Amino acid sequence: MSMRHRVFTTVPAFAFALVVAASTPALAQTAAHGQPDIQGVWTNFDPTPFEAPNDIDLERLAPLAAWFPGSNRPQRPPAEPNPDARSAGPAGPWGDGPGDALRNERRQSMVVDPPSGRVPLRREAIASRNNNLINLTDGWLTHTPWERCITRGIPGGMFPGGYGAGYQILQVPGYVILFYEMIHEARVIPVDDRPALSENIRLWNGDPRGRWEGDTLIVETGNYNDQGTIGTNIASRGVRGIEQSEALKIVERFTRVGADTISYSVTIEDPKPFTAPWTVAMPLNRDNTYQIYEYACHEGNYGLENSLRSGRTEDETTEQP
Repeated sequence: MSMRHRVFTTVPAFAFALVVAASTPALAQTAAHGQPDIQGVWTNFDPTPFEAPNDIDLERLAPLAAWFPGSNRPQRPPAEPNPDARSAGPAGPWGDGPGDALRNERRQSMVVDPPSGRVPLRREAIASRNNNLINLTDGWLTHTPWERCITRGIPGGMFPGGYGAGYQILQVPGYVILFYEMIHEARVIPVDDRPALSENIRLWNGDPRGRWEGDTLIVETGNYNDQGTIGTNIASRGVRGIEQSEALKIVERFTRVGADTISYSVTIEDPKPFTAPWTVAMPLNRDNTYQIYEYACHEGNYGLENSLRSGRTEDETTEQP
């Protein structure tokens, strides 16, 4: 996967209209309407492991050592958690987040349910994902939608990715808008009483419906297609490349717990790849100095091209007498 180009974002007309609306007096009345203000630019840099360490990693990921760095050796237990510890975020051009991002509280993993901190994967889902990764260069369909510059998916787009971790939240009457830096997607979430789309309509990122319960924005999403993946990169470890089904449903919760912190959680339910629902929780940290740049994915996506080219070169070498 190539690095984004560092150029300022060209905002599509619809997204531009939302940004303009966000600067109008109507938005200032959000709190007066009983809806907590969760607007701003937020990041999710967090050193907490996605899953809790477990020796089963050796069995699950042994064939994939090249794609999961460190998976061919036992996992090091996390250090004693410190609720006041801060993360510097990734260094260098891949990371431009805050220098004091709050750690994920006192947790050994971002997966908080089940209590083991492990994603309840079905063996069939693991086998299908492993087959795609082992045969990655066979064609473009074995690559994740992120590698193909389509989407990181929902909830995958909310999981830390190591870079491009900016999220801008806007609130306008009837909607909450999440603008994702990585692949620069705009997710428009209705927060009125409109019905869900027909079951016949299937979308990459599903059909979200939001509502406020006290200080918490709850977003329920269904109507997914079966073309996406739950996690897209190695930061999400064992769920990277796990394929979603049309039965996928998620419930997200955004709760403002401080001037600079949103508590975010998502519960994921999909009976095809998972044996039970599971939940991820992490903080989103405000960063008023963070500049969201355009993630020009297709323009610089030499990773996919080179992956396929290497596969064809390998085919030619193998076919030679």
